[in-house]
Amino acid sequence: MASALLSIARFLPSQKADSEQTGCFGNLRSSFHGKLLCNPSPMRTQISRIQVGSRIAVVASVLGRRAQKKETVIPDPDYRIPIVLLGVAGGLAYTDNFVPAVPVGLLGLLLLFQTTRVRFVFDGQALEVKVGEQLEESGENVFVGGKNRWKYSTFVNWELWWPNFPILVYFKETQTKPEGQIHFFPVIFNGKQLYDVMVERAGPSKTSAPK
Repeated sequence: MASALLSIARFLPSQKADSEQTGCFGNLRSSFHGKLLCNPSPMRTQISRIQVGSRIAVVASVLGRRAQKKETVIPDPDYRIPIVLLGVAGGLAYTDNFVPAVPVGLLGLLLLFQTTRVRFVFDGQALEVKVGEQLEESGENVFVGGKNRWKYSTFVNWELWWPNFPILVYFKETQTKPEGQIHFFPVIFNGKQLYDVMVERAGPSKTSAPK
């Protein structure tokens, strides 16, 4: 009888062995139906919590970067400058001053045409000049060469003349050439929108500010 009991005991898994092998059966209990109840070990629970916390941190980081992404801003067109120029040209022609009236009128017509098609596009990284309703690329700059796209990080300074009735926008950047390249554009866009987005993306201007 003792020999038989010893033989049976060899084939029965001990509670300690199961606990060490699986790490899951720390407290074994038999139910009425013979099902085993398993309590997870503290070590495995802690590892699971660390893994879940890491996943949450990664997701939060990705969502944070997406939330910080700046939207594209396109200032509205402003026809005041070409209208003023055409009005001045008309007044000069009315007083028989045709010599100055012609160039002023031509400039007004050119700016009127450009106002309908040229757009300043401020994306998350750079200012780009585009044309048309489909915002097509404007090609190379006819004066200094290169693409009409400049990163905000290369802006040295910019100005808006004059803030109450903006006529010109100026900025200097080091992307085109290391010593700096100056650009002038007529303000054929909403001056307030243009100023606000320039301050946000390129930093405050040194001297100009709308009143």
